[in-house]
Amino acid sequence: MNTRRELVLGMGSLGVAALGIPVWRGAMAQPQLAMTPDKRIPNTPLISHEGKKVRFYDDLVRGKVVTINMMYVACADICPTATANLRKVQQLLGARAGRDVFMYSLSLQPELDTPELLKAYAELHHAEPGWLFLTGAADDIEELRYSLGFSDPDPQVDRDQTTHTGMLRIGNDAFQRWTMAPALAEPRQILATINHVSRTLTF
Repeated sequence: MNTRRELVLGMGSLGVAALGIPVWRGAMAQPQLAMTPDKRIPNTPLISHEGKKVRFYDDLVRGKVVTINMMYVACADICPTATANLRKVQQLLGARAGRDVFMYSLSLQPELDTPELLKAYAELHHAEPGWLFLTGAADDIEELRYSLGFSDPDPQVDRDQTTHTGMLRIGNDAFQRWTMAPALAEPRQILATINHVSRTLTF
């Protein structure tokens, strides 16, 4: 039996480039709740920067509150700045990081970003436990990228890897609540969205 939770893709077929700031401003007021039965979180095999083999859904997402972003080590544009900003978010989370909230950074260049290289990158940015940098087979990463909504309907834009590094997907799998925020948003705003998504809804 397939027990994987359905992934909420918020704006449906719209990609990351089409989401942007207006979606972020509305995210804190109302997390996106509409279900898309045809979209499920793949159980993609990955390798962490610690050298551990994991399954994306079963090991990393199932029942958890998570943040997910795309990056690659050779990125000299937004990635280092976004990673430094997310490090501030991890600091704000304090003891909740790795206990109540889990952070994942997926490599857009898995053919280059080995676990060893990702480990060095994580150490460079002072990432602490509770934040994994992940790589895997190129085709698997592509499937995961599309499933998580880090894509653009324009093929030319979608081929530009920098298009996919500026957004942060935030989700609560237990309650199937997902939204997005700019990875460069003020860290306390990102934390507020994590907190909002992680709360239990009452009706």
